[in-house]
Amino acid sequence: MELAIEQILGWTASYLWVLVRVGAMLMVAPIFGSQSLPVRIRLLIALAVSLVITPMVPEIPAVDPLSIAGVTMIVQQVLIGVAMGFILNLVISAFVVAGESIAMSMGLGFAQTVDPQNGVSVPLISQFLTIVVTLLMVALNVPAMIVKMLADSFTILPVSPVGLTPEDFRAIAWFGQQMYINAVLVALPVVTTLLMVNLAMGVITRAAPQMNIFSVGFPATLMIGFFLLFLAAPLWFPNVEQFVHQSFVLITEILR
Repeated sequence: MELAIEQILGWTASYLWVLVRVGAMLMVAPIFGSQSLPVRIRLLIALAVSLVITPMVPEIPAVDPLSIAGVTMIVQQVLIGVAMGFILNLVISAFVVAGESIAMSMGLGFAQTVDPQNGVSVPLISQFLTIVVTLLMVALNVPAMIVKMLADSFTILPVSPVGLTPEDFRAIAWFGQQMYINAVLVALPVVTTLLMVNLAMGVITRAAPQMNIFSVGFPATLMIGFFLLFLAAPLWFPNVEQFVHQSFVLITEILR
């Protein structure tokens, strides 16, 4: 069997277009884009996923990657991949925001740790919720859903000079409010209860000024806060499931 140089170049070009979109998404998407995952491992995952998806991709226009049209197509594929990964990453960001509100109410706002997903310092409660949400997403088989969405994206929005429109980016920006709504739904029961606890501590301090509120109130707030987290934990799974579903629906809409 003899292969012409044109066939090899055509296969290489098709693989390149797929790799650009897949790599851009996996570098931003949750789980795959975690800072704790070495760059080489992420690159190998992108190469392997691209190799599997390429045979299923519709015919790609023959464009020189080094030409102006080729560079435009590369930029479009990067924007599409980053947009898809960013939307999915909002699922974890919602719990990070919720953890910050809960930590401030519990008095643990000073306890900071590094978030491996984003590489920034977040409160300890946010880090705990990030780990829990990551495990829940694995339990929901989200990594396989991400790979399937990548494969379907090349059918819904093929590789071409036409990419996302300003309306699509506006829809992504508006979806950010859904992240804050989700964060409020997660944090509201704990924050509201802790607010009542702090009010009770204030009344006790007013009635008995000789009592040291810092030596009594802080441990009590911590114990009650952790107990409330334990009570609220069963609600996180349906919350993550619903938000993941909304994320995939938005991705399908912007690709169409």
